[in-house]
Amino acid sequence: MRFRTCVALTGALLAGLALAGSASAPENARAMGSFSWHLDDTRFGGLSALELDADGRSFVALTDRGTRLDGQFRRESDRIIAIDITGIRDLRNDRGAGLGRYETDAEGLAIRRDGRMLVSFEGIHRVWAYLAPDATAAWLPRHPDFKDLQNNSGLEALAVDRRGRLFAIPEHSGQWARPFPVYRYEAGAWTIPFTLPRRDKFLVVGADFGPDHRLYVLERHFTGFGFRSRVRSFAVTESGLHDERRLLTTATGTHDNLEGIAVWRHTDGLIRLTMVSDDNFRTLQRTEIVEYALDPGQPGG
Repeated sequence: MRFRTCVALTGALLAGLALAGSASAPENARAMGSFSWHLDDTRFGGLSALELDADGRSFVALTDRGTRLDGQFRRESDRIIAIDITGIRDLRNDRGAGLGRYETDAEGLAIRRDGRMLVSFEGIHRVWAYLAPDATAAWLPRHPDFKDLQNNSGLEALAVDRRGRLFAIPEHSGQWARPFPVYRYEAGAWTIPFTLPRRDKFLVVGADFGPDHRLYVLERHFTGFGFRSRVRSFAVTESGLHDERRLLTTATGTHDNLEGIAVWRHTDGLIRLTMVSDDNFRTLQRTEIVEYALDPGQPGG
């Protein structure tokens, strides 16, 4: 999502302000570090989605202006110390041309085992599939609900399960007490097999299936002073979402505008949450890669 609410705050305020009573909750996630990312390319910024290989090293990231970045994380003592870019290219539309003015707002990303990349867009709410980085986009059918999604609050989160089924969750549910619909694409059609419970003022911005086959959902809340982030995970069955676990809730300003999440298992056996922030191409915000580990012996670890 292009966060259009005014955030004209100083960097120090964004980084340091914590409201009373909103301290980070040590539910199950242990901070492993944060890497501030800078790249000398005018297309860099606004990172809204992230996918990682199983080893947590090679990645694909998307900006909300429709640019794809491929690269690798370099780690030392379990912390990211550098990022190597191996490719940067603009996505193509369904006619094989560059994305038009109202086509660029990429928000969600999922990559199937066969390499097919699925991208959700706002503005014209849709999901496009790409067989290769430079491929022409192919339309997925649209659920009737998609045309009624809010202009700047569409399908923010995409995730593919081990059976290759695509799940999509919009940022808004329409009402505070209404759960988020979870759309599932399978056999050429969309259904709404279940919903995601809405808790407090957090809104959905990213999702991924972890190596434990649980669905991990990244959520964000803008307090007026900065951003809070939350991660919940769920067991997914044919009857719905079960065993809800709140793994992480941050204080205002702990991180910037986290919007993309990738879940993987480190060689130490622990599940890692790797998240990327969307700086909205604003100088007062920052692009950062944030990593947490789920401690063993606790739910979700």
